[in-house]
Amino acid sequence: MSLVELIAQADERGLAASGLACLDRCVPLLGGDDGILRPLWASLAEAGADADWDSGLEQIRAKLESGENGGEAALLARRMLDAAPARRAPAEIRVWADACSVASLQIHRLLDPAEDADSVDSRRAGRTEGMPPLVAAELRRQVTVLELLAAHGPAGLRRALDVSTEGRRILRAVVSRRARGRA
Repeated sequence: MSLVELIAQADERGLAASGLACLDRCVPLLGGDDGILRPLWASLAEAGADADWDSGLEQIRAKLESGENGGEAALLARRMLDAAPARRAPAEIRVWADACSVASLQIHRLLDPAEDADSVDSRRAGRTEGMPPLVAAELRRQVTVLELLAAHGPAGLRRALDVSTEGRRILRAVVSRRARGRA
């Protein structure tokens, strides 16, 4: 099943986890530490924890950098954070999760030294031949997060967070390598 199909079928928790996981993997671009999004992950485990989601979101927005000095990739990451809805209403969270998916793939595409002739939309729809490695890995992570939540519900959150943590470490290494290359 393509990423677009998985997003279309996901429930509110799966969508919130999907968007949050995309943002989590891109946190290094905003100067965030590994645990900064933990309050939002915790709120997903609790049914009806909109108040925790909203207050956690506001605190995180205040702590993370603007992204203005980190180039296009950092600006995309900041837009993901800024666009996160205060309430986890299904319609709002679906739009946000979809936008986060596109933004995260675009960020990985910007940071991957290999060229990609196909659009992010075609990649999300399932056209994966010849994908650059960083983009391919991000697409796999997005699919995995949605599949985990679809198959295991709230019990899949821990594994989804693990998938996101792995991706964050990889992106942090890529960003660090690029910074050393410019110095």
